[in-house]
Amino acid sequence: MIVELHGLEVFGRHGVLPEEARDGQTFLVDVQLDVDEPAADRIDAAIDYRDVAAAVKEVSNGHRFELIESFASALADALVRRFTAQRVRVRVRKPTPGGIPAEWAAATAERPGPATLAG
Repeated sequence: MIVELHGLEVFGRHGVLPEEARDGQTFLVDVQLDVDEPAADRIDAAIDYRDVAAAVKEVSNGHRFELIESFASALADALVRRFTAQRVRVRVRKPTPGGIPAEWAAATAERPGPATLAG
């Protein structure tokens, strides 16, 4: 089963340019967690989307990243540590990347879960 959040808006002061650090901007984060099916139809038997969103915001608020690649990697690492998943995939999208005629730029990081590494 795949649990997903798409387009989670996260404000951060990430980027290479001085104005990105000064003014900040909104990033869009997409998360995929490959998980076992919940044992029961209860939130305590599943991964709570609110907890995933909170973990993403904690990483964004806790460190300033120059590169969205580093931001995506840090998010993937944090989610693997916090949630039980066979695989975590995170894409960080930067809308209107400075001076480039593109809708957005993105970086994607993927990590196997601890159970996958042990097996």
